[in-house]
Amino acid sequence: MSIEKGRAYFRQFGMEDRVREFTVSSATVELAALALGVEGARIAKTLSFKSGDGCILILAAGDARIDNHKFKEKFHMKAKMLTPDEVLSLVGHPVGGVCPFGINEGIDVYLDDSLKRFETVFPAVGSPSSAIELNLDELFKYSNAVEWIDVCKLPEAAE
Repeated sequence: MSIEKGRAYFRQFGMEDRVREFTVSSATVELAALALGVEGARIAKTLSFKSGDGCILILAAGDARIDNHKFKEKFHMKAKMLTPDEVLSLVGHPVGGVCPFGINEGIDVYLDDSLKRFETVFPAVGSPSSAIELNLDELFKYSNAVEWIDVCKLPEAAE
């Protein structure tokens, strides 16, 4: 089970006790925010995109959306998300629980600047009912991120 891969990943760092599991779904930003009692923007959603040799993962704030122009400028390809079947086979976690922890080998992980607005964020840990609270340094370290990038846009502020 995918949550076990996520737990095992954090066990090697002595952090397994920080993994939170819920009796309700946290498969979407809205559901995760409700389960955790935090604003949706603090949910670090993991987006999975096709790449020439498999896939890449981008963690972004819950309220951020991919900016297709910025994505193409950064990666020199069109942003094309994986299908649910591709996510499970290529990444190793199901949709709703996708995260950069305990994933299959050879996947580049990027962190979007939209997350930098927060001291801590909440990515999933491999299942649609899990999360862990990490500060940005921990997120970078434990996600094995390649780099911070700017490929998202935030919603317009209400006036």
